[in-house]
Amino acid sequence: MDPSGLSGPAGIDGLPGLFDLDRRIAGCRACPRLVDWREEVARTKRAAFADWTYWGRPVPGFGPPDARLLIVGLAPAAHGGNRTGRMFTGDRSGDVLYEALYDVGLASQPTSTHAGDGLELYGVRITAPVHCAPPANKPTPGERDACRPWLVRELRLLRSTLRAALVLGAFGWQAALPALTEAGWTVPRPRPAFAHGAHVTLPAPDGDDLHLYGCFHVSQRNTFTGRLTPDMLREVLHAAAEAAGLPTRK
Repeated sequence: MDPSGLSGPAGIDGLPGLFDLDRRIAGCRACPRLVDWREEVARTKRAAFADWTYWGRPVPGFGPPDARLLIVGLAPAAHGGNRTGRMFTGDRSGDVLYEALYDVGLASQPTSTHAGDGLELYGVRITAPVHCAPPANKPTPGERDACRPWLVRELRLLRSTLRAALVLGAFGWQAALPALTEAGWTVPRPRPAFAHGAHVTLPAPDGDDLHLYGCFHVSQRNTFTGRLTPDMLREVLHAAAEAAGLPTRK
């Protein structure tokens, strides 16, 4: 099965700047450890997905070019985004996230199985500070820093419409703060600490403020143990969407 359903890199149609960014991200080979790992996984596969043609490349962001809310994760999963070519697609973490987005009214359907499944996001874009699947789901600080220019560029391209960002997990939070600074928002000193439900307003000297929210990551460890429940996730999604000026359903 060819999961992509695309003639180019998984991503969006829309503003040339953002489309070009997606294309360039998908061709990145900057981190040798990550390149070796993602390509090895794509060759060996998981038995359940033996008939899939794995994406096996960096995974660009997903969502409309005029998004008002950005969701920032950690990195693609080896047999999720690295297989399907779309953020949080094809793994259990994505199942939890997209069902919550649908429940809140920010997605057209509650499931995300492959890039050609018809899913649309309403005013929301999903990205990550690291675009390649890392071994053991743990990118190194150096790999995070090497990937930061992509996130900075994405933030700058979204800046005219972006009003809120929801960061999933402490790793994403720590990676997002310096990127937000480089993209033009003012991050307080000392830097705000990550916490579930954290909310910080980041002023922009030449534009609109950004509402930054924290949320426990939708990892299996968090969702299986009840550290993050569906109600907790929906609650913070509602708050972030409201701050972004997006309509939701209760």
